[in-house]
Amino acid sequence: MPQAILFDLDGTLVDSVPDIAAAMNRSLRRAGLPTHPAERYRQMVGNGARILTERAAAGHPEAFERVYRMYRKDYALHLLRETRPYPGIPALLEALRARGKRLFVLSNKDEADVRKVLEGCFPGFRFDRVRGRLDAFPLKPDPASARDLLRLEGLLPRDVCVVGDSAVDIALAKALGAPSLGCAWGFRGAQELVEAKADHVAQNAGEALRLLLSDPV
Repeated sequence: MPQAILFDLDGTLVDSVPDIAAAMNRSLRRAGLPTHPAERYRQMVGNGARILTERAAAGHPEAFERVYRMYRKDYALHLLRETRPYPGIPALLEALRARGKRLFVLSNKDEADVRKVLEGCFPGFRFDRVRGRLDAFPLKPDPASARDLLRLEGLLPRDVCVVGDSAVDIALAKALGAPSLGCAWGFRGAQELVEAKADHVAQNAGEALRLLLSDPV
C-alpha cells in the first residue's frame, strides 16, 4: 500500500479541456490561424504549453512564439471559467487524506497555473506538495522533477503511486520505478493506458480509491 500518491492534474483531477481549448483557439484566431474543435485538444495536451502550441499551430512555425506568448497570458486569465473536478475526485482526496496518505501534484502546466486551478477547484484542501513546470527540471515523463520531490519528502519510488490519465504519466512511473494507476475517465481513455502498460486502470474515482487503498497497488 503506497504511503503517497503523485497525481497528474489535467485529465486526472480536473477536466480542463474547455478552458485550454478556448484560450488556444483565441490565440490562434488573433494570429490569423485556423482553430480546432475542443475535443481535439484531448490529444494535444499533456506535454506542456510549448508542445501544445506546436501541435495547435502545426504548419505555421513563423507564428509559434506569438501564439505561445498569447496562449500563456490568455490561459492564466481564464483558467477557471469551465474547469471543474471530475466526479468523485474531492471525495477521493478526502478519503486518502483520512487514511494518512501524503498527496502530491506534479504537472507539466506552468506552476502558477497549477496552483490557481487547485485553489479554485479544491478550495481549502491542502496538498502536501504541488509542482508544475520549473526551468530547473525537464517535463514529464522525465523523472528528474519527481525524484527531487520524493527526495524532499524523504520517500523512495516504491513508496509512491503515480496516478494519471496518459501514457506520459505511465512512462514517468516506469522511469521512476514506481507503481502506476491509469485514469480511464481522463483525456485519453483506457486504451492508451493499457497500451502504455499501466499497472492498474480505474474507470472512475471510486475504483481508483479502492485500488489505492489495496495492498499491493
